[in-house]
Amino acid sequence: MCPICTVGVVAGLGISRYLNVDDLIFGLWVGALLISLTFWTVIWLEKKTKNRRAIFLGLSLFFWYGLTIIPLYIKGFIGHPLNRIWLIDKLILGIIVGTIVMIIALKIEKILRKRNNDRVIFPFQKVIIPLFLLLVASLIIHFTK
Repeated sequence: MCPICTVGVVAGLGISRYLNVDDLIFGLWVGALLISLTFWTVIWLEKKTKNRRAIFLGLSLFFWYGLTIIPLYIKGFIGHPLNRIWLIDKLILGIIVGTIVMIIALKIEKILRKRNNDRVIFPFQKVIIPLFLLLVASLIIHFTK
């Protein structure tokens, strides 16, 4: 995860709230931001201590997702009976999908880099691939809903 990519996700989050988009799309960007913060925390913790990646990943996931979902539930953004799709809250579903899309984007970027002798194929590849996939996922959700 790079800082510029996370800033891009935060910008997308702000723009989506400003444009009053659906909670499913908003949740998509929240999920991407949360997994980004999780990976950043794991990398930072690994540098400070011995290599305990599994423990750090679990704690970071619990911390960031809990820190986000619990207040959203308390404030009533999550759990409203009319804000559901397929019997799942739109915001929660969006967070799940956003997390998955971001993980797929990171894997694609890593595969592309590996195929090119650990060098990027095009400038800002690490930023463009996740943002592009999140944008495509947002458009798919928007036009299929």
